[in-house]
Amino acid sequence: MTGNALGFFLQIFLLDVVRLEPFHVSLIIFLGRAWDAVTDPAIGFLVSKSPRRKYGKLVPWIACSMPFGVLCYCMMWFTLSDATPASLKFLWYLFMYSIFQTCMTCHHVPYSSLTMFLGGTQRDRDSATAYRMGLEVFSTLLGSGIQGQIVGSYHAHMMNGCYVSKETLPNASTYSLTDSLENTRRAYIFASLVLGSIYCLSCLVLIFGVREQPGPLSPLGKVELPFASCLRMIMGHKPYTQLLCGFLFASLAFQITQGIFAFFCTHAAGLSGKFQHLVLIMLVTASLSIPFWQWFLGRFGKKTAVSLGLALIIPALVAITQVTHNFLAFVFLVMMAGCSMAVLYLLPWSMLPDAVDDFMLRNPSCLNLEALFYSFYVFFNKFAGGLAVGISTLGLHFAGYHAGDCTHNRSVILTLQLLMAPVPISLLLIAIIVFCLHPINEERRKQMRMEMEAMGHRVQCGSQEQTQG
Repeated sequence: MTGNALGFFLQIFLLDVVRLEPFHVSLIIFLGRAWDAVTDPAIGFLVSKSPRRKYGKLVPWIACSMPFGVLCYCMMWFTLSDATPASLKFLWYLFMYSIFQTCMTCHHVPYSSLTMFLGGTQRDRDSATAYRMGLEVFSTLLGSGIQGQIVGSYHAHMMNGCYVSKETLPNASTYSLTDSLENTRRAYIFASLVLGSIYCLSCLVLIFGVREQPGPLSPLGKVELPFASCLRMIMGHKPYTQLLCGFLFASLAFQITQGIFAFFCTHAAGLSGKFQHLVLIMLVTASLSIPFWQWFLGRFGKKTAVSLGLALIIPALVAITQVTHNFLAFVFLVMMAGCSMAVLYLLPWSMLPDAVDDFMLRNPSCLNLEALFYSFYVFFNKFAGGLAVGISTLGLHFAGYHAGDCTHNRSVILTLQLLMAPVPISLLLIAIIVFCLHPINEERRKQMRMEMEAMGHRVQCGSQEQTQG
């Protein structure tokens, strides 16, 4: 929820509200994600090394990181005084962003790994993944919807103030613009408090409502191997590395469009006061599409579902760059994009447990590495987000964008169009090819299910013999 609110609104917040230069914004996002390059695998390994306690192995990490994550999230949307030097602003947002990402890593790695410890069969786990991702899309809808509805109208007032300033007296227009800017800043702080409260409440529900259950391949023990050996074995597993590559390219494509969407609507499509409604429609469509894609993958297979679903957004992106000042056309196009977005939320995360099972079956002596597998997945997702914002903000920087300008030259508009269609489409095509070459098909999944059932039966028989003895 908070991560997607950042994805949709952080860039436009730092550029149009804080008034940082695009180069500084790109540095904040990229360096924050580079810090993730260290923390994600490191925390994944620490989670794997942590012992199982009274309240579990994973849940304590979520409980301890929650208060710090809420605090850093709220402080990140606080706007420093205009008199503050640009260098100090840069350091403030870089520090808050990096600490927040660390807290989210401590939350997201154990949270996503819980899928492997909920018990049940392979089908039950796929169903649990669908429910989890459906609720994640709903939380994204809730977070982006709340933030968009709170701050969207203020962004529209700022743009209207820009347009009016050309036809009014300079002093009056300056006062109007300053007043609109301060209102927008207050709106961002209020939105952060609302989302921070929801973040805290959802963590409490998870902490007190979920109990971890070990399985035959997931005993919830401590990793005995050193980090370098674990890393070498995981990265040497071909199905997992292919899945990582496909997920990276697909996530990068979606997050480029996500990060630039509000900016594109405001400055290129002529829909500055309506982008928050479009974001809401897109996320509602994504949330409602999850059950359909869950049925589709069960009927036609995961590889077919991910390839078809990712391709669905390509014509929508092409059309979006050709349409301006037409809200109804954008509604239809973002509904197509939302249906495709549901695939990105569901399918890669549904395919990951299969790759983990394949590794465990091929390496039965290397157990308890689930958190490390998921940590790299989380890292690539967040790294794609940082890279996406870095690419878009650097593109705007070289196109000649200046913070606070009411109008932009043709090169800025052209850059926005390139970032909205040709760049993500190219990345999506690469991702589709990688997913098509993924070695775990439905036949291999059936074989793994039989092997896991046999292993579970042997473990159960062994425990019964020990009890009788």
